[in-house]
Amino acid sequence: MTLKYLIQKEFTQIRRNAFLPRLIVAFPIMIMCVMPWVMNMEVKNIKVAVVDNDRSTLSQQLVHRIEASSYFIFKGQKSTYQAAVKEIEKSQFDIVVVIPQDYSRDLANGRQPQVLIAANAVNGTKGSMGSAYLSQIVTAHVNPDMNALQSRVSSLFLYNKNLNFKLFMIPALFAIVVMLMTGFLPALNIVGEKEAGTIEQINVTPVNKWSFILAKLIPYWIIALFVITVCLLLAWGVYGITSKGSLALIYLLAMLLALFFSSLGLIISNYSDTMQQAIFVMWFFVVMMLLLSGLFTPTRSMPSWAYSTTYVNPMSYFVDAMRTVFVRGGGFSSIWHQLLALLGISSLMAVWAVVSYKKNS
Repeated sequence: MTLKYLIQKEFTQIRRNAFLPRLIVAFPIMIMCVMPWVMNMEVKNIKVAVVDNDRSTLSQQLVHRIEASSYFIFKGQKSTYQAAVKEIEKSQFDIVVVIPQDYSRDLANGRQPQVLIAANAVNGTKGSMGSAYLSQIVTAHVNPDMNALQSRVSSLFLYNKNLNFKLFMIPALFAIVVMLMTGFLPALNIVGEKEAGTIEQINVTPVNKWSFILAKLIPYWIIALFVITVCLLLAWGVYGITSKGSLALIYLLAMLLALFFSSLGLIISNYSDTMQQAIFVMWFFVVMMLLLSGLFTPTRSMPSWAYSTTYVNPMSYFVDAMRTVFVRGGGFSSIWHQLLALLGISSLMAVWAVVSYKKNS
C-alpha cells in the first residue's frame, strides 16, 4: 500500500508541473516529425562541374551520363581547371571532373584515359562519396565490358526494398526518445526534491529504500510505454512505416532500456547536490553511449578499443535488437542475447540505484 501512495504522489507532482506534461507529449512528436528528415546519411545534391578538354562525341556522352545521375546537381562546364578550382574555393562546386584532351582517341586505341576527379574535402563524407559515385560512372563509360557485366548483375533487397533511410533511422529514434525521457527526468527528480527540501519528509518516514526507488522508477516506465506508443503511431500515420516484427518485443525492449536509464538517472541524482551537476553528469554518459552505440554509424567501423565499449553499452544492444525486430521482422530467437544483456545491465543498475540512496542525505 505504501508503494501505491508513493507512485500516486509522483504522478501528482508530474501533473502539477506546468512544463512536464507538455514535454512528455510534445517531445516524441517533434522527434518523429522532424528528425527522420534531418538525420539522413544519404549523400545527394552534389554540385558537379566538368572541364571537357576533348570536346568529342564520347566525352559529351560522359558529361550527359554525369548530368543524368540523381546524385548530382550539374553546374555546367568550365573552360579551364584553374577556373573550376576557384569556384570550389568559393563553395560553388563540390567536385570537378576534368576530361583529358585525348580522351576519345585513347578509347579508340584501347588505352585507359586518365580522368581527373577533384573533390572539395572540407566535407569529407560528401567529397569521398561523391568521388566514389563519379568513379563508377567514369569507369562504366571507359570500360564497356565492365558496364555490360554490371548490367547482368541483379540486386535483391530483402528488407529496406525502397532504400528509404527513414526506415533505418526510426528505430534509432525510439532509443533517443526513451533515453531522454526516462533518463533526464528521474535524474532531476531527487535532486529537485533535495534543493526544495521536500525529500527530508521522506527521510523521516519508515519507507524503505526499495519502495522509494520503485516509486521513482515506475512512473517513468509508464511514460516510456506512452512515448513508444506515440512514436509507433506517428511512424505509421506520417511515414506509413510499421514494424515487421512483434510489437510485444518492441515494448519489452523499450521497458528494459527505460529501466536502465531511469536507474542511471537516480544513481546520478543520489550522488549529486544540484540540478546543474546532475545535468552535466547525465549529459556526459548519454552522449558517450549515444555516439558509441552504432545508432548513426556501424560499430564495426570503430577502432578495436572503441568497439569493445559496445559490450557494456545498453544502447548498442537496444539499437541492434530494435532494428532486427522493426526492420527485419526478427523474433525472440533473433534477439535473445540482446534481451539477456539488457536485462542484466538494467538489473545491476536498478540494484545500484537502491544501494546508493541514503535516507540521511
